[in-house]
Amino acid sequence: MTNTSSSKEIRNFSIIAHVDHGKSTLADRLLEFTHTIEPRHMRDQVLDRMDLERERGITIKMQPARMIYKSTRNNQEVEYILNLIDTPGHIDFAYEVSRALSAVEGVILLVDSTQGVQAQTLSVLGMAKKAGCAIIPVVSKIDSPYARVDEVSQELADLLSVSVSSVVAVSGRTGDGVEKLLEAIIERVPAPAKVALPIAETESSGTEPRALIFDFSYSTHRGVAVYARIFDGELTKGSELKFAATNKKFTALETGIFAPDETPAQKLSAGEIGYIVTGIKEAGIVAVGDTISAANGALPALEGFERPRPVVWTSVYPESQDDLADLRQALERLRLTDSSLSFEEESSGVLGRGFRCGFLGMLHLEIVTERLRREFDLELIVTIPTIAYIVTTKLGKRETIYTPSRFPEYGDIQAVEEPWVKVVLITPPDSLSGLMQLLHDHEATVTSTEGYLDGRIELISEMPLRELMRGFFDRVKNVSSGYASLSYEFLDERPADVVRLDILVAEEQVPAFARVVSRRRVEAEGERMVEKLAEILPRQLQVTKIQAQALGRIISSKTLSALRKDVTGYLYGGDVTRRMKLLEKQKKGKKKRAEFGKRVDIPQDVFMKMVQESER
Repeated sequence: MTNTSSSKEIRNFSIIAHVDHGKSTLADRLLEFTHTIEPRHMRDQVLDRMDLERERGITIKMQPARMIYKSTRNNQEVEYILNLIDTPGHIDFAYEVSRALSAVEGVILLVDSTQGVQAQTLSVLGMAKKAGCAIIPVVSKIDSPYARVDEVSQELADLLSVSVSSVVAVSGRTGDGVEKLLEAIIERVPAPAKVALPIAETESSGTEPRALIFDFSYSTHRGVAVYARIFDGELTKGSELKFAATNKKFTALETGIFAPDETPAQKLSAGEIGYIVTGIKEAGIVAVGDTISAANGALPALEGFERPRPVVWTSVYPESQDDLADLRQALERLRLTDSSLSFEEESSGVLGRGFRCGFLGMLHLEIVTERLRREFDLELIVTIPTIAYIVTTKLGKRETIYTPSRFPEYGDIQAVEEPWVKVVLITPPDSLSGLMQLLHDHEATVTSTEGYLDGRIELISEMPLRELMRGFFDRVKNVSSGYASLSYEFLDERPADVVRLDILVAEEQVPAFARVVSRRRVEAEGERMVEKLAEILPRQLQVTKIQAQALGRIISSKTLSALRKDVTGYLYGGDVTRRMKLLEKQKKGKKKRAEFGKRVDIPQDVFMKMVQESER
């Protein structure tokens, strides 16, 4: 396929929205209206390729699509190439979304006419503004009997400081307003333009290729295929290229476009969006946000690239140690399509060998572990998620701690820092008092409040990331009966008043149960974990102490009495001395056992129940 169109006929855009505001459904209607997909191949959420995406109704993996739309203007028919990049909206993938928005010139800001502006709407809008994108306000689900089209249109217009007449009303279910939206994309989204370069570098900018990577995929026979927006020059099959961040050189084995499946094309020109097959089969070479340029070119890398920084850590162990090699291979395979995933091998006395994994957030963690189970058929044990703390010891050593069991002992710490987040809540007024109490319980500081036309209230607060992970999402839904919406963004590291809480079983620490908790809650947490473990731990043949230790002392303790076998149960009648001899023999056996050690074997199901308890 050869593309001969000029850059003036190209429009690159994305759809951004809060979860469940109809983004994927609207994308279906755009593809259907432009005849990009044949009717017999059409299905709901056609751009969501993963079963996990379709089940949850969320976009996890970016998916570009190229559409051809013929518009009649001034009595002339003009053919436009419309490149859509369908992006995930969750904050966990904010960096990837920001790079995708850097690859387009405009966005459709989609708001559900039955719900109005939500917290995630504000988050994705901020990213679009930062990327300099033209914004087209759109209200969806106008066919719903609960639609408040006029009210939500005014709300959206006020948010963007534009006239209500500029808001486009559509229905992703019926297709109403889709043609008007396509015309708005052509009118309001600017055609691709070259990146401004210093004067000394502009002479070569017309010939040297340069492209921004916003995503990539992997297959065993082709290696990594990068999804890229071309900013300068042309890319063709056989081009000698390199990645700016790693300086790794490669040859383009194939170039093509998304129609919406990968379709080979002779070349990719400036302004276009397409894919380049690299043949690379090593993890860590390709990264979102990196620049592709000529192997011996002189153009600088495009601005904005940074390595994703994991913020949530957890240990993943195979249920059977025989599957350790399979788990390693599966993680390596996932990293070929997800450069933000990091992992390293570690060992636990309780769980054996496994991997310490870093994730962008809780949703990212959930998706990766679910993919490991589904795509690689692995049975996994996932430990309590934690964050990274920056600890300065009294000896002046500064280090980053990813595992609670490695957190320094009480008395050795001079200072601790932890990541904080900015949380935006939009709630009905009836839930305000409950949410204010909830924010206080999670150590949040409310920084501002604002009212909406429909009576809803926006709360902006700042809180530690560890408190956000402590069941905050579920509690918000419970307090507001599901009506409040929430989004968050990462801030900086701030001083933390936290301590390590250890659980001792038979006077031995169990590293898998260690936690880092707020000092003000440490006693309550210690008592709760001791009570839970005492409830579920099987009785042993000897007396077993269960203790919580923090702040250099035991803060909670409980003793389990020994399991006593009825060794005299089969006796009947006879001299009482026979019974006494058996009891004395049992007593000596217990004493002898105690001399060999106090080690207690903790069953697997006990560990899993403790993990679930710790997440509350």
